[in-house]
Amino acid sequence: MILRQILRLSSLFHSAVSIHLRRNIGLSAIVFNKTKELDPVQKLFLDKIREYNTKSKQAGGPVDAGPDFQKDMNESLARLQRAYGEGDLTKFPEFKFEEPKFEETPK
Repeated sequence: MILRQILRLSSLFHSAVSIHLRRNIGLSAIVFNKTKELDPVQKLFLDKIREYNTKSKQAGGPVDAGPDFQKDMNESLARLQRAYGEGDLTKFPEFKFEEPKFEETPK
């Protein structure tokens, strides 16, 4: 009986330690990769992402989007507005849930 409990606890301890080690090894691999120099292709990719990020912040929206993009966007929003009614379709809707009112019934 005691031997079974010890074996069960040792297996639980083993699984908990293995999960903890896997997470720490994964995290340390990410930190290690950030400290060493990047592959030239990775560096180029990250540079392009950072460049796009700064351009999109300056433009306030999509980068290098011409008038056709804006026209298509407005047509799509108008079509959705007709289909689904009022409201701002560029924002995520806000939901309001009310707490249900439970009544206790006498026994």
